[in-house]
Amino acid sequence: MAIRFLDLPDSVATEAAAASLAPYLRAGDCVALTGDLGAGKTCFARGLLRALGVRGDVPSPTFTLVQHYDTPTLPVAHFDLYRLKQPDDVFELGWEDALQQGLALVEWPDHAGAHLPAQPLTVTLAVTGDTRRCTIAGQGVWSERLKDWVS
Repeated sequence: MAIRFLDLPDSVATEAAAASLAPYLRAGDCVALTGDLGAGKTCFARGLLRALGVRGDVPSPTFTLVQHYDTPTLPVAHFDLYRLKQPDDVFELGWEDALQQGLALVEWPDHAGAHLPAQPLTVTLAVTGDTRRCTIAGQGVWSERLKDWVS
């Protein structure tokens, strides 16, 4: 299992850490973003999306539940599952297509239940005092793929 720990003092550092991961992501990947409200999940997603070439506004999908982006390298679906009533509701959001054809960024991944892929790259953000503590963990392909990654 690949595990990395990062201390991120502000949103600029959070977006930069996310951007440094972008070259390692491929179609079919799932990035599970976990952490309390306000921990920086959307900020992290924004950094990834910007690094993948998204220009313009990158809103939180809190109310729409999913935002779709066509980047120069792959389609990206940014999910916020916080308001999901039951795990099966993910299928109404284009869940299967997102996981098969592009990159899925998933805030509140536990709300997907058993529908979350078996080996997502998990990014856990926690506010600790004046900084964010970021833990990035992945099994299987992630151990090999991230061996050279440095944020």
